[in-house]
Amino acid sequence: MLQVRMALTGLRLPFRCLPSLSLPARAYSTTINQTERPPQQESNPSNFDPSIAFAPPPTREDTGVLLRSYKPHTPGIRHLRRPVNDHLWKGRPVQKLTFPKRGHGKGGRNHTGRVTIRHRGGGHKRRIRTVDFSRIAPGPHLVERIEHDPGRSAHIALLRSQQTQRLSYILAAEGMRAGDVVQSYMSGIPEDLWKSMGGAVDPGVLAARTAWRGNCLPLHMIPIGTLVFNVGLYAGKGGQLCRSAGSFATVIAKGGDFQGRANDTSRTQAGGPGTEEEKKPLSQREKQKIERATQHVTIRLQSGEVRLIHKDCCATVGVASNPNHQYSQLGKAGRSRWLNIRPTVRGLAMNAADHPHGGGRGKSKGNVDPKSPWGIPTKSGYKTRPKWKVNKAVVVPRVRNQGKRRRGYS
Repeated sequence: MLQVRMALTGLRLPFRCLPSLSLPARAYSTTINQTERPPQQESNPSNFDPSIAFAPPPTREDTGVLLRSYKPHTPGIRHLRRPVNDHLWKGRPVQKLTFPKRGHGKGGRNHTGRVTIRHRGGGHKRRIRTVDFSRIAPGPHLVERIEHDPGRSAHIALLRSQQTQRLSYILAAEGMRAGDVVQSYMSGIPEDLWKSMGGAVDPGVLAARTAWRGNCLPLHMIPIGTLVFNVGLYAGKGGQLCRSAGSFATVIAKGGDFQGRANDTSRTQAGGPGTEEEKKPLSQREKQKIERATQHVTIRLQSGEVRLIHKDCCATVGVASNPNHQYSQLGKAGRSRWLNIRPTVRGLAMNAADHPHGGGRGKSKGNVDPKSPWGIPTKSGYKTRPKWKVNKAVVVPRVRNQGKRRRGYS
């Protein structure tokens, strides 16, 4: 970890000919103007106020892309760029919520010992954090701190349940800080929220009280247009989509609009002029389509893909934390080795026995089409270019010099 160099103030040297030095402090990294935050008070479970659990989290202004660059005291940090995350916890994680990462998982090998993923191996010793992706536990949870997880690009948050005082890790949302209160509604709507709505579901009040950043809700409780992350694929299972840094999905449609059509087993078809409208029963295919739409919620991923997810799947309101992760630069090759990434050698630079592109004199691959190390054709549209369908039954006669009359040709 990079540290700030200490100022050599009042340094006494063992040489009599040199006086004591009084040098000014040198900044090791560039300074970035940021708005100072008030110090966070230590959380005391006995002083917990239940009313703060129903207050929206504080709004924080967007500061844009903030990257920290360092003075090139060494060649390795000349191109080093890191996102500014001064709010992260500087200490160790909770020991009982981690376990060591050992075995073949670090070398890209399967259970038989064969390399299935190349360019992996080595890396720093690490512990895997046990992250709660399902968030079934109800009640308000206080965010103790935000931590860095070496096993993922997004940050994690340490929660303490105000009912059971149990600790757990979750994926942190962008803007989440220590002292915030988040809650999960996967196990149902709390009793006090039912009473505040008068014993009936009010969509407006329900969205205003539950759809806050960091809260985990079923998809059918999230308003349309909300940004969510950590989205589940199966009901009763944890989140699987949009878990990397800065990723999110958008809720664009719900199945509530099809509720009336699902109960109506007939369709209206307009006849000719002067005739009354005739109702015909819906086909089995139309019934299945409407029933499927009522049981699913439509979301749009960042890639533009639109997916139907079951309405009981979990999702967390907000955007995954650490969105500036994609702008970071490692600065040197050794930092990649710390991250369990081994070098990638071009096939053209290998010997003929190691790769189909290898060998030869100079930079040449021997007039060979692009291939993988195992000789399978790649690139150039292989397996992706559509094959033209030729109709052999239709033969078009070829006419030479059609429409042209030149001297000496018929």
